[in-house]
Amino acid sequence: MKILVIGGSRFLGRAVAVEALARGHEVTTFNRGLSHADLPGVEVVRGDREVRADLDRLAAGRSWDAVVDTCGYVPRVVGESVRALSGHAGTYAFVSSVSAIDGFPGEPATEDKPGWACAPDAGPDDGDYGVLKAGCERAVEQGFDGSALIVRPGLILGPYEEVGRLPWWLSRIARGGRVLAPGDPATPMQLVDVRDVAIFTLDQAEQGASGTHVVTGPAGNTTYGEWLGLCKEVTGSDAEFVWLESEFLVEQGAGLWVELPLWGGPPSAETDNFWSVPTAKAQAAGLRTRPVAETVRDTWAWLREIPEEQRVYGVKSTHGMAPEKEAAILAAWAARSE
Repeated sequence: MKILVIGGSRFLGRAVAVEALARGHEVTTFNRGLSHADLPGVEVVRGDREVRADLDRLAAGRSWDAVVDTCGYVPRVVGESVRALSGHAGTYAFVSSVSAIDGFPGEPATEDKPGWACAPDAGPDDGDYGVLKAGCERAVEQGFDGSALIVRPGLILGPYEEVGRLPWWLSRIARGGRVLAPGDPATPMQLVDVRDVAIFTLDQAEQGASGTHVVTGPAGNTTYGEWLGLCKEVTGSDAEFVWLESEFLVEQGAGLWVELPLWGGPPSAETDNFWSVPTAKAQAAGLRTRPVAETVRDTWAWLREIPEEQRVYGVKSTHGMAPEKEAAILAAWAARSE
């Protein structure tokens, strides 16, 4: 097949391109060339998806069996890509997010629930991340003349992750010593490997499938304690985890999700919903996910080749807690326990 990947050099886009090449497909990547080197073996088309002339140049004289859009965040921008590529491909696979589901995580997710109310031509200031993703879905569904495939991933981890969730924890635990561990180690999680998202997306695109699928790992495929324990195991660290109550961490100003990656604060209905997303529809369509231990191991194998001072996480935000703040909170916990 001929596959166009919008993006194709970072995290999920890279994983899609790697998998497509491994399957023997002809792969074209379309990006600005600002983030990372393109993979050997792909046809590279430079351009900015926000510039219509660049999209027209991309489409001119070309056609593909499927487009995989891994980096669409603004409905208006995605809509332009869809209109430019409609008629030039059989399937448009758009990678959305479980956050696009209406009411989530305040309400439990269901696989066929529609997205948040958001117009397909909404701009960047017309909603938060999840709302805009829902608008992007509508831009694809309403504007593409062909099969519209919507993939709503959960929490994605794995090699080449730039957000800094798992890489930050691996780096911190590798340094050893007393490590601030947030909340209850028995808290269940629901994680998915970036490569499994790429495999499922390509499987569906190869079939010319349409429709919407929630794609993540099985609910409870690890716990927070097991996850950090795997980080300690693969790094060979002497880390000593100090588990601090979530309520205490909130009092100390510890930032949820970002400052302590994947810690959602004290138990709540929202965090329960976040870690219990149904995936039966995707599993019936062929979704298979690898053990979390494999994700942690392979991420460390990639990360350990990068000097720690060069590990830069995040494009829009920086994950992880500063060492001084971690030490201060641990000291405050020790003083309280005396």
